[in-house]
Amino acid sequence: MKIGIDVLGGDFAPNANLQGAALARKELSKDTTIVLIGDQDVILSGLSLLNEDSKDYEVIHAPDVITMNDHPTRALSQKPNSSIAVGFDLLAKEGIQSFASTGNTGAMLVGAMFKVNTIPGVIRPCITSMLPCEDGSQSIILDVGTNADCKPDVLMQFAELGSIYSKNVYGIESPKIGLLNIGEEASKGNLLTQNTHKLLAGSDTINFVGNIEGRDLFSGKADVIVCDGFTGNVVLKEAEGIYTLLKKRGIHDEYFDRFNYENYGGTPILGVRGNVIIGHGISNDVAVKNMILHAWEVASSGLATKINEAFN
Repeated sequence: MKIGIDVLGGDFAPNANLQGAALARKELSKDTTIVLIGDQDVILSGLSLLNEDSKDYEVIHAPDVITMNDHPTRALSQKPNSSIAVGFDLLAKEGIQSFASTGNTGAMLVGAMFKVNTIPGVIRPCITSMLPCEDGSQSIILDVGTNADCKPDVLMQFAELGSIYSKNVYGIESPKIGLLNIGEEASKGNLLTQNTHKLLAGSDTINFVGNIEGRDLFSGKADVIVCDGFTGNVVLKEAEGIYTLLKKRGIHDEYFDRFNYENYGGTPILGVRGNVIIGHGISNDVAVKNMILHAWEVASSGLATKINEAFN
């Protein structure tokens, strides 16, 4: 298996990405190759400083960088030799089985949708985030920012995508699906959640357990929590804010330490033909390591293929 990583993406590139790759290589089996995509001279120099043998990796020369300020759509066409564009070309041609980056999120989304393409039947691809639960388990929430405005059929698909992800990557046989709402009753909420509730309750392909209130987010009541991207992004940023406040006050707690984004590294884009993983732009070496390891988990599970089979 080959896992591609964008060496030039992110706030702390290339050092954090190379250091993370070195850490991940120690945990991956020998039949997995980490493919480093970026400026070859920069990569080889960085590996040398880390006392890493370049022969332990595959290096693909891609000297251009899509910065955080570049327009996502224009950048992919104007910078065909960028690390992100080359990474997607490799993924589309099956030269790698998964592609991960902490770079321009917009470019990653555009590339995923138009270079490897959306799975037929999927209305809108989405991204997820992990929510640590008090009992030691973890839930996923989706969408967390890709789709700010949604219709009920889109949220219905988020439930299906999240269920497939939870089952195949995290091994939960029949994931409990909850709809994020302002009350437990089916009649609560706005028109979007009321109509979505009807669709979810009538589905025989998912294990719908009803509405989930904000106070239940970390309780483990649901393995998959469904919401529009606007709401999900607010929840995600709130969780990050809580963790940051605790750190500033010198408070260390075993449970709240699990809110640290470094633990999860990255999240897949669900609903596209390839395995694409997006990491946080401020990722350090530990976060990059975990992003690469999750890219391996997603590819090993055949997630994109299983979603394709489910929708077709």
